[in-house]
Amino acid sequence: MRKLITAASLWYLLLGIDMVIAATEGREIFNLNREWMYKCGDYCGAEQPLFDDSGWESIGLPHSFSIPYFMSKDFYVGYGWYRKTLQLNKSDLAKRLFLEFDGVFQEAEVFVNGQLVGKHVGGYTGFCIDFTPYAVAGDNVLAVRVNNLWHPTVAPRGGEHVFSGGIYRNVRLVKKKSVHLDWYGTTVTTPSLAMNGGRSSVVRVEACVKNASVVKDLYTLVIAVVDSLGYAVTSCSQTQEIEAGGEFVYDMITSAIEAPALWSPPSPALYTLVSKLYNGKCLLDSEEITFGFRWFEWTADKGFFLNGNHFIFRGVNVHQDQAGWGDAVTEAATQRDVRQMKEAGFNMIRGSHYPHSSAFSDACDREGILFWSEAPFWGTAGPKVDGGWTASAYPVNDKDVDGFEADVLRQLEEMIRIHRNHPSVFVWSMCNEPFFTDGKTMPGVRHLLKRMVDKTHQLDPTRMAAIGGAQRPLGKDRIDLIGDVAGYNGDGATIADFQAPGIPSIVSEYGSTTANRPGKYMPGWGDLGRDEGWKGREWRSGQAIWCGFDHGSIFGSDLGKMGIVDYFRLPKRSWYWYRDIYAQVAPPEWPVAGIAARLRLEASKINDIGADGTDDTHLTVTVLDIEGRELSNSPDVNLRIISGPGEFPTGESIDFAPDSDIRIQDGKAAISLRSYYAGNTVVEASSPGLETARLMLSFVNAPLYKKGESREIENRAYVRYRNRVENGKLQTYGMNNPTFASSSQKGYTAGLAADGDYDSYWQPEDKDISAYWTLDTERRLDLHRVKAIFSGLANYRFKVEISSDNIVWQTIGDYSHLSREIDKIDIQPDQTMKMRFVRFLFLSGEGSVRPKLAEVQVVGIVTE
Repeated sequence: MRKLITAASLWYLLLGIDMVIAATEGREIFNLNREWMYKCGDYCGAEQPLFDDSGWESIGLPHSFSIPYFMSKDFYVGYGWYRKTLQLNKSDLAKRLFLEFDGVFQEAEVFVNGQLVGKHVGGYTGFCIDFTPYAVAGDNVLAVRVNNLWHPTVAPRGGEHVFSGGIYRNVRLVKKKSVHLDWYGTTVTTPSLAMNGGRSSVVRVEACVKNASVVKDLYTLVIAVVDSLGYAVTSCSQTQEIEAGGEFVYDMITSAIEAPALWSPPSPALYTLVSKLYNGKCLLDSEEITFGFRWFEWTADKGFFLNGNHFIFRGVNVHQDQAGWGDAVTEAATQRDVRQMKEAGFNMIRGSHYPHSSAFSDACDREGILFWSEAPFWGTAGPKVDGGWTASAYPVNDKDVDGFEADVLRQLEEMIRIHRNHPSVFVWSMCNEPFFTDGKTMPGVRHLLKRMVDKTHQLDPTRMAAIGGAQRPLGKDRIDLIGDVAGYNGDGATIADFQAPGIPSIVSEYGSTTANRPGKYMPGWGDLGRDEGWKGREWRSGQAIWCGFDHGSIFGSDLGKMGIVDYFRLPKRSWYWYRDIYAQVAPPEWPVAGIAARLRLEASKINDIGADGTDDTHLTVTVLDIEGRELSNSPDVNLRIISGPGEFPTGESIDFAPDSDIRIQDGKAAISLRSYYAGNTVVEASSPGLETARLMLSFVNAPLYKKGESREIENRAYVRYRNRVENGKLQTYGMNNPTFASSSQKGYTAGLAADGDYDSYWQPEDKDISAYWTLDTERRLDLHRVKAIFSGLANYRFKVEISSDNIVWQTIGDYSHLSREIDKIDIQPDQTMKMRFVRFLFLSGEGSVRPKLAEVQVVGIVTE
């Protein structure tokens, strides 16, 4: 018989006593996102309690150095300081006091009352600091020194995203007894579920308890598994003596749960593990962990299976940043992102290319979407020079190797520790495209990946280890077979050598279609469109589009605007295409130009919006005609707070314009609004000559806003950040960039013309009478030169063309009437030409000499 479980009934459930005698209430958790003082830069003595921060900016968390941020490729790199006062009483000093950070990019030094209490390096994983010895009754000054400096021993050393600094995720104060459950110290598994075909399973719980007291004693851990209705379906307990200053990992297995509700994307059934730690009948600590019953199987020949059923990934890659706020988004904004991808019919998200927040995993759990969680071992094209975010993925200096490998393994372990209980997480990915590294470091890359895979198997034997972005190299240094699963990006989907590779695999990126909203009503399959490759192969588990949302990129907005939803979280027409095909929801009628008459203002949430930095509301402004029909007209629009609390990333108001970084397009504009005070807020949308629109919003769970008494927000005028150092340096692209061809002879695939090896080459099939080869630099460049080398001398007839969109092409070299044999070309245009793609179009007919293209290089300057 199931019992309805409450905190007070858990001990009764197991031991049959009439009541719980609890001298304490266990742990206490306090959100610390409100009322911080912030200053950009580095300041001597800012950790000291008496330091004068009265001239600093009053801010709330989550926060980024870059706010307000709107997709510029440049961002501030340096230091920032945060300060806050905590109130503690005498009874608090008898407890263990912890600061929990969900994410700080990328190095944090934490001070309490002028004393350094802890450090953390790594921008995408949380950490916990025990500051008990430094606490005092009364005011306690918390100061955090943060930097986002590039460092040779910290991952990632390179990536195409932006790397803004800041305390960009939540912070909490947690008070516990001296004997307590450790931070993310509990693992929940269902070891017999698969062998029983999902019909029943025990639950295994491994929970680390720490005894920070001076007394050795007996401690009882009581656990219960609770279903979605609040009923306990199984429970057990274990008593253990723990030494003073020691710790113990309880290993408990419950009785079997019959016919558990299985977690899957169509039916994301969740259970809760309730854990309570007792000394006798005294409750010391408690926690609740959400988990699910599901199992995976992944085979090289048949693909992926979930709960025994064949499953095809309809996936999407997702970065975490959003318009205005950059990486510093709320939990609610994170949940909207996941929900928006689910609404379009996607069933898998790849967390590109770093560990996302625990709130993101939780949203995947609850929405029902599988989550590919990725460590930040990341590489990108560009100059492999230390000191910047295009550096070699793996260190070029021997002195940095040990530190870097230790850092990567530590961040991998932190990712697994934090996310391991989430049922949505189905694989741990080691990396993304680490082959973008100095050539001589490839042995080191392979060695580190093997260490990561072994570490993953040790930490979590229930999930596989993937090599993400494994489509290069093509020769002896190939990395795709190092792990249990391979993820092939871009042209990796169609490289002949990787067809049925003998290892479970997915296309982890396809598409890469740059578009401003609204864009075209199309899927953007890219090379997957050939021979209907998007339908998958029996051995391939599916594919994930690049990408879900526009995002900031160090290579400019062209690379950042590849989402099916724009940076402001408004869908492009490609999102509607997927929703139509995947979720069977027909697209709306597209707006057209007309006579604008008024504005409509809508919010994702109007009432009970949390004012603690975990919640916000997404506002959308739409241009309408007199009849209320949506128009594509895009006039200048202003959003401003008329009364009450709240802030946009720019302060109390924000301006949208069609030719601005803060854009209105296709008749719509949007932005998120948050508050750190409770109260009613009136927001107005206005545009010259149009009827205005207003909304009343209600914020809760914070002190009431009182005009003239509460801290007023500061307006933050948006100016696109420019690096002081001129960025206009020539850079070379080609090696390991995506390549596409009309056809390929077996063993002479397209990627061999961009692998850095002059002895290898691409060659089309003999029957291909309209052969072409294309290189995607994945950057918008001001072209300086195109160089190509052929294998041997030959009299080829061809043209060299460039394009910014892979649609409209411009000839820069015409060799169609070549009368001599050549082995190389070097094209240097007389004027600046913008491009992203270069294509070699061969004009020879069937039976003529087949071209042998050995290597192509493109030299240019990255531009917006």
